[in-house]
Amino acid sequence: MGVEAVVLAAGAGTRMHSALPKVLHPLGGRPLLAHVLDTARRLEPSRIHVVVGAQSERVRACFADRPGLSWVMQESRRGTGHAVGKALPAVSDDATVLVLFGDAPFTTSDTMTGCIEAAGTGVALACADLPDPYGFGRVLRDGDGHITGIVEERDATEAEKAIAEVNTGVLAASKPVLLDLVTSLRPDNDQGEYYLTDVVTLAVARGLPVTGVPASAEESLGVNDRAQLARLERIHQRREASRLMAEGVTLMDPTRVDIRGSLRAGRDCVIDINVVFEGTVALGDGVHIGPGCVIRDSSLGDGVRVESMSSIDGAAIAAGCRIGPFARLRPGTDLAESVHIGNFVETKKASIGAGAKANHLAYLGDASVGEGSNIGAGAVTCNYDGVDKHRTEIGNGVFVGTNATLVAPLVIEDEAYIGAGSTITTKVRREDLAVGRGRQRNIPGWMPPAKRKRKG
Repeated sequence: MGVEAVVLAAGAGTRMHSALPKVLHPLGGRPLLAHVLDTARRLEPSRIHVVVGAQSERVRACFADRPGLSWVMQESRRGTGHAVGKALPAVSDDATVLVLFGDAPFTTSDTMTGCIEAAGTGVALACADLPDPYGFGRVLRDGDGHITGIVEERDATEAEKAIAEVNTGVLAASKPVLLDLVTSLRPDNDQGEYYLTDVVTLAVARGLPVTGVPASAEESLGVNDRAQLARLERIHQRREASRLMAEGVTLMDPTRVDIRGSLRAGRDCVIDINVVFEGTVALGDGVHIGPGCVIRDSSLGDGVRVESMSSIDGAAIAAGCRIGPFARLRPGTDLAESVHIGNFVETKKASIGAGAKANHLAYLGDASVGEGSNIGAGAVTCNYDGVDKHRTEIGNGVFVGTNATLVAPLVIEDEAYIGAGSTITTKVRREDLAVGRGRQRNIPGWMPPAKRKRKG
């Protein structure tokens, strides 16, 4: 008997007050639904069925790169039981069905596995004890501790509201059992909805075993509004910070680092306060990140040092480089070993050779810079003519003087020199000195207009 997951992701999320479907709101830089699907994938189910409703096209488009998902449309949202009933026809008859919620990202694979193994001939559900169970369905038990049902907050008596054990929403049963129970549901509640939780009461009435599987309090947390999403974000970031420190990373303040994607870090890295990692980032050993930096979809080699307030996006940085402060590395930047990119330097689609330096106030776009070259302050590559982009090729050991303007397309060969303040438009050959500036004139006795007026 195989396992198939049904993920409920059709909720409109009206309390989010957002044009974005609730399950697409980001947690740690990824949609809420992505966390649930990733965990479910670890169980290697035969299929994953995702029930969608509001803005279904947008949800499906977000996961278009994930093959094998089965999409189920719930046209009218009439409760969780109704949603599961929509998905069951697509489930194999001999499958164990695992029901998950697309806005509950902290459900663990251990809890999912526990529910599958405990389902047997009846129903298994994940339960958690909460210090404040407000808003959750309470698990009802008899005097012998057997589960007899679940009552939702809005339908509970005062005595039932005092119960601390809650239903997390995760549930497992064989398809025949679940199909029989779901088709027997009735909307006998003040919402007029088909509650999936009522299958527990039905199962008890039919003499089917109902098993509670212990889950952590955090696994019970879902998202209904922005405040709950923010709470889950802090939990996620705390977990990520703990993981990094356990792997040998020093965080100057674990509460002031945000990982919005995937971060791998080597040993003895140091990350200062208010650093944000987005997308996929890899740090080698001994990397130091200064305060206020944003690093996205980049790799940094061993011993790289990024000074404060720098932005790195889509860059490959080799060992021993020094970046910033206040540097901006844009997509397509490729730095070889021991490159220095200093304050207020911007690069884009630029490959910089080993040991080269651009220490301040320069722009290198659509350019290649050879080994050991020096780019002076204020130097820029003029790569855009208003229609097309053009490349500048700078050889090894080139010295580009301050405030040089390099008009692409342009080639500057090895060991050439560019005079400060020059505008260079044609090829500079090896070891040549290129000077492209107006000749200086000093006019003796020149009198500014204000001074002439006073003399008159």
